[in-house]
Amino acid sequence: MAEQTIWLGIGFLGQALFSARFIVQWLASERVRQSVIPHAFWWFSLAGGVTLLAYALWRGDPVFVFGHSLGLVVYIRNLMLIRRHRHSAAA
Repeated sequence: MAEQTIWLGIGFLGQALFSARFIVQWLASERVRQSVIPHAFWWFSLAGGVTLLAYALWRGDPVFVFGHSLGLVVYIRNLMLIRRHRHSAAA
């Protein structure tokens, strides 16, 4: 399989993961009839962001790399805050 085909697959996988977060958020909100952001939203954001960043690096697209690099900081920070809240609530 050609290298380009593999990287296109990685790019599409990243986009699918990144898009899945909106479906997760929508379904969670519909379930409780108010807007919520479930933990899975941040995990899909992180997985999709990392995958798309790898694809952007392969393509050598500095705009795409910059955009996804900044997003990763937000996703990781939100997961850190969730973890901290869970640990303090358990204590």
